[in-house]
Amino acid sequence: LLTSRQGLGWQPALDPLRQTLGRLGTIEAQLEEAGIASTRQVLDFGFVTAPERVRRVLETRRVLEVRRINLADGEPFARVTVWCAEPLGRRLSLEDVERSSFYELLDIELGGATQTIGAAAATKADAELLGVPIGSPVLSCTRVTSDATGRAVLMSEHIFPADRTEFVVDLAHVERSIAPDGLRLVE
Repeated sequence: LLTSRQGLGWQPALDPLRQTLGRLGTIEAQLEEAGIASTRQVLDFGFVTAPERVRRVLETRRVLEVRRINLADGEPFARVTVWCAEPLGRRLSLEDVERSSFYELLDIELGGATQTIGAAAATKADAELLGVPIGSPVLSCTRVTSDATGRAVLMSEHIFPADRTEFVVDLAHVERSIAPDGLRLVE
């Protein structure tokens, strides 16, 4: 019924939330398919000057920034921040982003995404939102979504408690190639 981990204390023993990687979609849709109620609570919604790393990727100075907490059966499982260029975000409302994903809201054909997953420690703000101790392990995911022409149109950051989250990647057998396989060492 309970588990104990050094630095995290005693917590209810729960199966981790599992996200399958390999197709463009949202974890919310996968949770719904598994019978888990997924909701979102928007914390911030507004047009801002793009942070430098977002400006470089989206090649724009002004962005719509949406910061939210995602809930699974009423419990927080992710803090998410999404940025999109101001022209794309102009017609979106707070109500739109509370009920639908950006993938459903943008009136463009999407081409795919690259998701980078790393380890980090929970900041004070994220720890409070996710109900974990400050400094506890989190998975930090950055996703860059492109349109059909390959131009980056969305950038998002997802922070997941490491003890409540699993990512599953289906590694299909492919012919040998000199192209990189997607695994990169952090310098």
